[in-house]
Amino acid sequence: SSVQDEAVDKSNFKKCNQIAFYRRQKLLHPGKSLYRVLLDSVTLSDENVKFQIIHEENKVLLQVEIYEIEGNIFRIKIDEASPFRPRYKVPDVLIKEPTTRRLIISHKEAGILVLSSVNEDYKLQVTANPFQVELQFKGETVMSMNSNGLLYFEHLQPPPSDRKPTAQNKEAASDSSKEKQEDLGLWQEKFGSFLDIKAHGPTSVGMDFSLHGYDHVYGIPQHTETLLLKNTSDGDAYRLYNLDIFGHKIHDKIGIYGSVPLLLAHKPNRTSGIFWLNSSETLVDISTKAVAEHTPSRSAAETAKQRAVPRTEVRWMSESGIIDVFLLMGPTAFDIFKQFAQLTGTQALPPLFSLGYHQCRWNYEDEQDVKAVDAGFDAHDIPYDVIWLDIEHTDGKRYFTWDKQKFQNPRKMQEHLRKKKRKLVVIVDPHIKVDPSYTVYAQAKEKGYFVKDRNGQDFEGICWPGSSCYLDFTNPEVRKWYADQFAFKTYKASTNILFVWNDMNEPSVFKGAELTMQKDAVHYNNWEHREVHNLYGFYQQMATAEGLIRRSSGKERPFVLTRSFFAGSQKYGAVWTGDNTAEWSYLKISIPMLLTINMAGISFCGADVGGFIGDPEPELLVRWYQAGAYQPFFRSHSNMESKRREPWLFGEKNTQIIRRAIRERYVLLPYLYTLFYRAHTAAEPVMRSLWIEFPGKIETFDVENEYMLGNALLVHPVTEKEAKTVTVLFPGSEEIWYDFRKFKRMEDAGTVKIPVTLENIPVFQRGGTVIPLKTTAGKSTEWMIDISYELHVALDTEACAIGELYVDDGHSFQYLHKKQFLYRKFTFHKNVLSSSCIDESGQYHTTCVVERVVVLGFGKQPTFVTASSKDGKKKEVVFRYDTKTSALTLENLALSVDADWEICM
Repeated sequence: SSVQDEAVDKSNFKKCNQIAFYRRQKLLHPGKSLYRVLLDSVTLSDENVKFQIIHEENKVLLQVEIYEIEGNIFRIKIDEASPFRPRYKVPDVLIKEPTTRRLIISHKEAGILVLSSVNEDYKLQVTANPFQVELQFKGETVMSMNSNGLLYFEHLQPPPSDRKPTAQNKEAASDSSKEKQEDLGLWQEKFGSFLDIKAHGPTSVGMDFSLHGYDHVYGIPQHTETLLLKNTSDGDAYRLYNLDIFGHKIHDKIGIYGSVPLLLAHKPNRTSGIFWLNSSETLVDISTKAVAEHTPSRSAAETAKQRAVPRTEVRWMSESGIIDVFLLMGPTAFDIFKQFAQLTGTQALPPLFSLGYHQCRWNYEDEQDVKAVDAGFDAHDIPYDVIWLDIEHTDGKRYFTWDKQKFQNPRKMQEHLRKKKRKLVVIVDPHIKVDPSYTVYAQAKEKGYFVKDRNGQDFEGICWPGSSCYLDFTNPEVRKWYADQFAFKTYKASTNILFVWNDMNEPSVFKGAELTMQKDAVHYNNWEHREVHNLYGFYQQMATAEGLIRRSSGKERPFVLTRSFFAGSQKYGAVWTGDNTAEWSYLKISIPMLLTINMAGISFCGADVGGFIGDPEPELLVRWYQAGAYQPFFRSHSNMESKRREPWLFGEKNTQIIRRAIRERYVLLPYLYTLFYRAHTAAEPVMRSLWIEFPGKIETFDVENEYMLGNALLVHPVTEKEAKTVTVLFPGSEEIWYDFRKFKRMEDAGTVKIPVTLENIPVFQRGGTVIPLKTTAGKSTEWMIDISYELHVALDTEACAIGELYVDDGHSFQYLHKKQFLYRKFTFHKNVLSSSCIDESGQYHTTCVVERVVVLGFGKQPTFVTASSKDGKKKEVVFRYDTKTSALTLENLALSVDADWEICM
């Protein structure tokens, strides 16, 4: 939700050329770096190699530290050797200090230092003059740093008034023109009527990286942009700066609500990653070109016919902090995801209810409205799990309270929902209404828990409640206190079915510069807001999740949705793409946006179904439900000004189609929940770009209109109005694909035109996979616990298939503390389907059975089918064989989910 009614007024937001540190860094052009290594400063320890570099003109010394981290990761840190005061280093994002491996100095002469990894495959070649680093794998350069000489480091200096004129700051002191100074924005920077005063002066850092052999790069969410990152032109860099941009425009590199400074590069035989750990405003320049790679060993004849090799140059520029960068060496995309998770953590395992369907709007009016909407789902036989309350449910936008008129008995309302086995989510924003009679405000004020302005007063900004102060979540004491606000005795009328939505946490400040907090506001330990800006929402979600865990004495998994996020936010819950618009183009762009967020470690993400702003035509709403049903976070949401759009308000035909889409989602939950367990334990994204599953197939590298859900389902949402056909790419010539609903094998490979109707969107199961489903949908996830399973076994060219099922209680931490879970594997091989245990350490008793099995692509009708359990009991199985589709259906099986068994065909 945001203050303007109309789409964003662009003049509220900066273009790159209006950002002073960007203008300053862009004055440094590609060329020979002025930094050189002082080779006699090299020291080697168990954890790293250190040396100093000096800038030939300003003579400032920087300390470089190079680490090898277990699992093919290299870390390079650059800080001032003796800073005027400490520079900000991002805390709390890395889950622990990474385990290092010892590097060996294998060569040090003639201005070159070679560091070798213990396994010898990787080498770092450091050139002394000019300073640059090349990362090589088996003699081939994969990545290099500062090869364009764009290492940029503004050292801390005393303010101009305190300076003695030394050679070092002569150029600043000579002050040839006041305008030049102002244009550089060194000590203060204007934007419109806003003045940012830089108490510590310019502190910007930057570095260039060359990715050798790569011309496809991805990542760095969040932007309303294509999957494949584009080449940036001057003044149009990708921006990472969390902002509340209402109705953000499509194909724009401005940063929106969240930032993950992780970039992936892919070529057919390798994937690499760069994780730039910096929470200040960051800009990324990208340029891909073909370079004639010169290889000294080639003969003249070979050189003549040598081909140009692609290379991508990536330049990172941040307003402040230090350079702290992790080079993730893969070599596969799945290795990169593991490496990033090893540093920042994996996706939290969501409670099962949160993978169901969420019904939200700004706002459900009162208790009667909530009851009526809840009843509407039952009356129309549509499953749903959670109803949401936006800001109007509070007493005058005071979070942790209820409007006394509209919600007179919130506890009773929650009891009503609990009986229906449903949940409630309420909004809790970070801004706190200035009102001494509001306990939360009074306590925070007294304890000094608000962010301060540059003069040491509590920072005040306008937000939903009017004049507001902003909690300083960077302070661990504030986070602990905030977590305690969620205790049942403190948060009046909250119950254990109430969960939380953190919105407006960029933070959004109406009438502020770029509608956010001024950069010279001051946080815990005297750090300015500019240093921590992109962490603000990350910390609020962390504190909220902690509060929900604590209120249950550590027993229950939390559910927290946040709008603003950073690297590592996956540990605390879900994110969504913010204030989108009810137009076809926003449905279309939501796919690459979600794929990019998944790539950056956050699997639990979604877009507002139907579009938040405006009124979707029924066809668009239907198509959005069909897409959302096959995406990780599935919530419908709409703006105050938009017409009501509960799923039954668009005529019987549309109700029926939406009902079918939501039911498909519920039947698919066993598969989806298993994918989330894989995300949680193995860092595999739930929603995947095609190239991740088909890394060698160049035709997949830029596909953003379809995607894989796990490794088994290919989903192609319909994003065109009145579409009669869609063009589907079936990747991989050796793959077999089956229609997920009709079981028929797709005849053609490659790019195929598929007819579509409004009834559903194309979904295909990949040969070689087994998908576990429920046999039918229930009113909510909790109603479905005892519903039996069916398995869809899709055979590959070898007539084999494999799949998994993860089951636990769906809500507690028992799976972790008490190993209460089942993790099963289904294998089809030589006409035998068998069920076995993947993880013997897990135990969970369930009375659920596998009732039905459908084998897709089964060559010919079997003469008989038998099932046998572990104890050797055999029984004959009833089956149907469809010669048209080659699908074999086995019925009435009653095979235990928690036991080993096999079926012979």
